[in-house]
Amino acid sequence: MDLTIQQLRVVLAVAREGSFTAAGERMRLAQSSLSRTVAEVERRVGITLFERTTRRVLLTPAGREFADVAERVVGEFDRGVNHFTGFLAGTRGLVRVATLPSLAATLLPPIVSRFRRDHPDVRIQIEDGLLGQVLDRVRTGRADLAVTVLTEPPDALAFHQIAADRFYCVFPRGHRFGGTDEPLAWHELGGEAFIAFDRVSSVRAFADRALRDAGVRLGPVTEARNIAAVAGLAAAGLGVSAVPGLVLPLIEFARLDRRRLTGPALTRPIGVLFDPRRPQAPAVRRFLDLLETAAEDGAPLSEWTDLAL
Repeated sequence: MDLTIQQLRVVLAVAREGSFTAAGERMRLAQSSLSRTVAEVERRVGITLFERTTRRVLLTPAGREFADVAERVVGEFDRGVNHFTGFLAGTRGLVRVATLPSLAATLLPPIVSRFRRDHPDVRIQIEDGLLGQVLDRVRTGRADLAVTVLTEPPDALAFHQIAADRFYCVFPRGHRFGGTDEPLAWHELGGEAFIAFDRVSSVRAFADRALRDAGVRLGPVTEARNIAAVAGLAAAGLGVSAVPGLVLPLIEFARLDRRRLTGPALTRPIGVLFDPRRPQAPAVRRFLDLLETAAEDGAPLSEWTDLAL
């Protein structure tokens, strides 16, 4: 049966109004046009849809069954068109964001909350992972964009910086570094037992570079991949560590003291990474706009720690 949505709408209008004249007025179509449409549908379906009396136009038993089907088809079509209209307007759809675990827990929640207030029907999918996994998701199209740090040129991907995260030395209470809030120079870490992030972590590359530039020779080094493990080992007195400011809220359980690291005053660029060759859905573009606007406003990017914007 080759029927159009408009033909189904005509049949449903006549069924609801019980009159070709009333249905024509509702649909702003001539009665003769509706009569021809119904007759054409009956011809194609091979049944009589309506019983015509002097006072009313009533559905036949077969017509009632057909009208039930037409109601479902038209309803589903209208819902689909409404969703697609919202998709084009950026008020519906899906935004897939790849990010580092620390950013998923600290920087992104206030951004997503602000976006959700204005776009309640857009789904946000946060996929956290190590830096290599984050980059791979953007390159392969499994993520629309990434909120991440940049350790090296991103090949064909585009990177827009939105913040710069400072580094802090964290250490157990009672350590010789305590008793002051003054910045701590990297070279002062010389000889200290050190809790280092695993080499696959984006933090490790920054810390190694700063230690090398400062000419630091560390004491015994213990490696851990998870930020909670790093904090726990430091709290147990096994060494100090260097961590980005954005992870500080995640290690409060360890009750570590901290001092900002300087000389060099290392910062970790945080930004939005995406593939400029891949078309972006309207909702994704709106999320990107919000990230850049939030960076210009300085909030909520600075809610969690001391960020240099």
